[in-house]
Amino acid sequence: MRSSRLVSILLLLQTRGRMTAAQLAQELEVSVRTVYRDVEALSTAGVPLYGDAGHAGGYRLLDGYRTRLTGLTAAEAEALFLAGAPGPAAELGLGPVLAAAELKVRAALPVELRAHADRISGRFHLDAPGWYAAGEEAPYLPEVAEAVWDNRVLDVTYRRWRAPTDVRRRLEPYGLVLKAGRWYVVAGPGPRTYRVDQILELTVVDEEFSRPEGFDLATYWTAYQRDFHDRLHQGEAVVRLAPGVKLPGAVPHPTDPDSTDPHSTDPDGWTVARVPIESIEHAQGEFLRLGTDVEVLEPPELRARMARTIAELAERYGNSTSSSGD
Repeated sequence: MRSSRLVSILLLLQTRGRMTAAQLAQELEVSVRTVYRDVEALSTAGVPLYGDAGHAGGYRLLDGYRTRLTGLTAAEAEALFLAGAPGPAAELGLGPVLAAAELKVRAALPVELRAHADRISGRFHLDAPGWYAAGEEAPYLPEVAEAVWDNRVLDVTYRRWRAPTDVRRRLEPYGLVLKAGRWYVVAGPGPRTYRVDQILELTVVDEEFSRPEGFDLATYWTAYQRDFHDRLHQGEAVVRLAPGVKLPGAVPHPTDPDSTDPHSTDPDGWTVARVPIESIEHAQGEFLRLGTDVEVLEPPELRARMARTIAELAERYGNSTSSSGD
């Protein structure tokens, strides 16, 4: 809508300074002719907007002019308060800062938008961790966050899963990521990823570091997740599944290469499929969860482990049944 576009032009010039008609048109995804008409409308309305010709020309606002318009629509106001994330902010030591910022934004909003913002806080609550994920204590999170802000080197004792478990590390913290309720710090050299809750001791070193030029935290994390999933499933298993049972990542069985269905069906209604697995040990636990609804065909090592475990369970529960009947 035009009114929203006019406000956007004001805010763009206010935050970025001088911009050409072509730059405004590209930003707003409209034609240059439309920008000309919008600028004329703003000038007619009394906005101190000036245009300079020449190679370094463009539109700009009178020096010192600041619009008091927020430019927020009702939906934008709602989204702003929904994104508040009070839990993570409190963990970073920014709870009072976030509350103060929300109070100032709420006071600056028009009455009708203020009502929308208040309603979103009362109707939606964000709680990222899963039901069965125990909260991980990360006592050094505020110190890590401060080091991220100040580009300070950290000397930490870190606990990892393989021996030697407790190691000393010199970290240059580039950024923090909250994933499924757990905090990770991305740090150089490398960079590499560390769980904040696994930091056992921490000392902030009186030394600054320089972030790598062009480093983007979101881009790194996307690539890190992709590499993690690629490394996670390095094997595969062939299984038979009871009717109606599906497994993620299943592909057609090799004996039926022309099948377009990710599960190849047996005459008895069971389906045969190849599924990715992380390891023999991990796959055994996952398949045992399905009980009698799955039969492992390959690899032989996994099938043998399943058979051995099931036989031991049958013997144990069989003995319990006979004992209870005496």
